[in-house]
Amino acid sequence: MHHTERAGLLFVLAGFSLLAVGDAIIKGMAHMWPPTAMAATRYILAAIVLSAVLIYREGWGALLHMPKARMQWVRGAAVALSSIAIFAAVWLMPLGEAITITFTQPMLTALLAALFLGEKLRLPAIIATIVAFAGVVVVIRPNFMVLGPAALLPLAAALGMAVLIISNRATSGVASVLAMQVYLSVTASVVLTLATIAGHFSGVEALHMHWPAWHVFARCAFIACSATLAHWCIYMGTTKAGAAAVAPMTYGQLLTAVALGWIFFGDVPDGMSLLGAGMIVGAGLYLWWERRPRKSLSV
Repeated sequence: MHHTERAGLLFVLAGFSLLAVGDAIIKGMAHMWPPTAMAATRYILAAIVLSAVLIYREGWGALLHMPKARMQWVRGAAVALSSIAIFAAVWLMPLGEAITITFTQPMLTALLAALFLGEKLRLPAIIATIVAFAGVVVVIRPNFMVLGPAALLPLAAALGMAVLIISNRATSGVASVLAMQVYLSVTASVVLTLATIAGHFSGVEALHMHWPAWHVFARCAFIACSATLAHWCIYMGTTKAGAAAVAPMTYGQLLTAVALGWIFFGDVPDGMSLLGAGMIVGAGLYLWWERRPRKSLSV
């Protein structure tokens, strides 16, 4: 392995580990502010900063002209769903278990690609999907008895990310990477702001808005900055080592989440949770292994 590839792997590992740190901070903010408001603040701050950078680099036209606007709003709604679901999930469930279930996203993406993009659903994808969802059943079994349908929140987060990836494919190449990030942040912040307002008037106590303490807003700002840095690390790592090579590094987020949940929240995974996590991770790695580019043998 070349030095550049090793650096790429470390970049990606650092990026996904940083995302887990953000998840742990969110868990530590349980019931301090509605999850809708936290998610909205995170994307509003990102939209402001990234929009300023986009205007500086590409001008006002890049900001005001949003190609394939309908699909851009689908992207924003998808990431809004994912954000609210994962924020609520890490409050209600052990951190490691919540993050584990979100790793069903590759299998959900394969299913959605077959339904909406006409991609062939191959046997490896079917096998991986069955194994992964069996793993989900194993992981959520105690939480479902206590939480009911709320235990499925991480699955909703994974579904949101799968829809985002499908939407990304549909909008690929229509604008620069920076512009696409701006469109995502802007549309998500609008959707999340509307969700925050609706939640406030819904009568649900957990969604009632109030002015937060300064440290709550500061943590939201840190999450926004750390998530932006994490995605930059992931992007840099992918360009250095290639998407296929860095894919297994995504599980660094899971390992970090389990460790942080154990250290700071006393969430010690039991044997069945580890079994379910192993099934989900194994399914994801199997799907990656089957999809990796094969090197042709020269004779």
